[in-house]
Amino acid sequence: MKAKAISLYFEGRNDREVEEYNRQLDRLKEMYADEVCFMESVCIGSNISSEADIVIIPQLFGAVFKESERLKAIQKPVMILTSEFGTVEMWDWEIVAWLRDELKMNIFFPYNCEIARVIFRSLAAKKLMGSGIKFLMFQDEPGEGMQAYLFKKFYWWDKSCTELMENAFGIKILYKSYKELNERADSIEDERAWALWEERKTPCENVSDRCILKAVKLYIAVKEVIDETGDVYGVGCNCLNESFHSCTTPCLAWNWIFEYDHIIWACEGDTITMLSKFMLYTALKKPMMMTNIYPFLIGMAALKHEKINEFPQIDDPDNHALGVHCGYFGFAPESFCSRWVMRPKVLEIVNEDAIVIDCEMEKGKITMAKVRPDMKKITIIEAEIEDYVQYPGSDCRNGALIRYRNNSGHKVMESLSSHHAIIIQGDVTHLLVQMARVYGIEWEVV
Repeated sequence: MKAKAISLYFEGRNDREVEEYNRQLDRLKEMYADEVCFMESVCIGSNISSEADIVIIPQLFGAVFKESERLKAIQKPVMILTSEFGTVEMWDWEIVAWLRDELKMNIFFPYNCEIARVIFRSLAAKKLMGSGIKFLMFQDEPGEGMQAYLFKKFYWWDKSCTELMENAFGIKILYKSYKELNERADSIEDERAWALWEERKTPCENVSDRCILKAVKLYIAVKEVIDETGDVYGVGCNCLNESFHSCTTPCLAWNWIFEYDHIIWACEGDTITMLSKFMLYTALKKPMMMTNIYPFLIGMAALKHEKINEFPQIDDPDNHALGVHCGYFGFAPESFCSRWVMRPKVLEIVNEDAIVIDCEMEKGKITMAKVRPDMKKITIIEAEIEDYVQYPGSDCRNGALIRYRNNSGHKVMESLSSHHAIIIQGDVTHLLVQMARVYGIEWEVV
């Protein structure tokens, strides 16, 4: 999955400038070989191939100011990469400002290589989504099962939400039966499942062989349906609300789906989370996961759900939240975590043989981000994981203590669009802004 780029040069160059242009282009091809394919260079005023995702200008000089009409005719986004370090030259900021302000061009000017890579990867993912890639969701009658008073509220199960996502990004969301998936898993031979477990053993504590076997079989069944369907880039199931269809949970399956098959996962049938994670991960390639966000400001409405009596006693509670999902911090693949272990289930609404993941990401700066329900904007919340807190016997055996970095607790309450929050390792706001620009959506930083 790579972006396609056309490099542009200007007329009237002398031999030295031609040599410098070629040398710079060779550098860029080498530096960004994993993210972009360079097409044949063209002169200003030439037709730009419709296959190109972006136009790259590797060299700028004063002649650019005489090319207003031909520059304005470029209908593709343009990236300025004029320094020997694969970034914009600081001497080109005046030209960049002129291109943006005077010509109203869509200009990207990366000041470090990571920004350029995020832009390239976002362009490639946007084109891939527009080609109609599939997200696969296993569910039957969402909302009608366990805890219906909660699950009937969720927008991601409404037909209008599915249509909005498909129309906005070009993806196709396919729905298949969760009941039939589990029947398929149950028919898989024990020997086949045990052989796969021996190849891929993961850390686990107090998990019975019976529970392991069922979790492995569910992965095999999911993978078979993915292979039969083809062109699947995301997968999820209605694992809690329709837990009566399954004797296990898909936590091990999602771990292997990502680690071995490189497919994005989503918990609880949440297609908006799946879409968001696909966009975020393909752009950033950074550890991320989904959890429930429980702001301290919401008080007992959160505490009762997690079966705990009080939030941690800390200074500045208004700017803190707990991150808890399915009894622990939430699910993330092994490679994203500083600690990861498979344990017996915690929640009452899942089968006695179900499993759950107890994991932790590195403490420190995080960024929470998610596409909003209108598919036109992304909310970005700057925060950090201060610690992990434990409430034995509750539905929060090990949750993350999260602090908003900008003392923005009340603003977060006004900005949240879901209890499902996607946590990304590190301070990546500046990268998310570039991703949003590629997709043509707005952003809000909290």
